[in-house]
Amino acid sequence: MEIYELYRDLERGPDFVQAFTQGFTQAEARMRPSPQDWSPLEVIAHLYDEERQDFRPRLEIALFHPQEAWAPIDPEDWVERRRYNERDLGEVLQAFIAERSESLAWLRSLDAPDWEAVYPAPFGPIRAGDLLAAWVAHDQLHLRQLIELRRYRLAQLSAPFNLRYAGDW
Repeated sequence: MEIYELYRDLERGPDFVQAFTQGFTQAEARMRPSPQDWSPLEVIAHLYDEERQDFRPRLEIALFHPQEAWAPIDPEDWVERRRYNERDLGEVLQAFIAERSESLAWLRSLDAPDWEAVYPAPFGPIRAGDLLAAWVAHDQLHLRQLIELRRYRLAQLSAPFNLRYAGDW
């Protein structure tokens, strides 16, 4: 496993999140393409909560306290219950950046972690290295989501003109 590259991808995540939401108004940040879709603001608030309540604490437990149970999480429920879409884009973005900075400092402080350490998760055994790789993949899933939301914003701003000539993915 290329630990350094995974750390670098985690380090770059906030820069991409900032870039993909650059220029959004508060209203645009709260815009959902459909009722079941998340807004850019909801995506960033989700990343912030996942940072502090999922990936870092669960990885720490997997590495150093495998006898402890993970705290329960419900990311889908948090979107509405925590009222993500009522928050301020700049504040949520800064909170995510600060939390990611803490995560990176913590990761770099680890002295020869055992990435093969297995944690008995409720869904089955998972290695610490699997959690780290999934953390990076989780970022990438939501970066793709932010790109799609940015394209949706462009379609709204461009109306009545369409984007067909650009191609589709």
